[in-house]
Amino acid sequence: MSNHAPGENWVSVGKLEDIPPLGARIVRREGGNIAIFRAEGDRIYALENRCPHKGGPLSEGIVHGCRVTCPLHNWVIDLDSGEAVGPDEGVVKRYDVKLIDGEIYLHDAALKAQEAA
Repeated sequence: MSNHAPGENWVSVGKLEDIPPLGARIVRREGGNIAIFRAEGDRIYALENRCPHKGGPLSEGIVHGCRVTCPLHNWVIDLDSGEAVGPDEGVVKRYDVKLIDGEIYLHDAALKAQEAA
């Protein structure tokens, strides 16, 4: 991989090494925080830090494989799709994220406050 940022629409939000394996960190922003997850195989995901069930903080959940279990009521969210795993139903907003040379980049559109909740 190159040693260059992915382009002008991407913002560095930290390093892979800052997130423990199968862990998460929060990017704070107006309109709701974003959870950055380090899943199995050092795959990186960015989701709204809010479970679709009761709003539990997904960043505090248990990451297993490419899923996270909400700490409040054990709903399981697929990190690839943002969808709750059956029989539960719901979806979490996903954000574009890239990992380049150990640096995590979030698309700048994710960092702008949402107009409507």
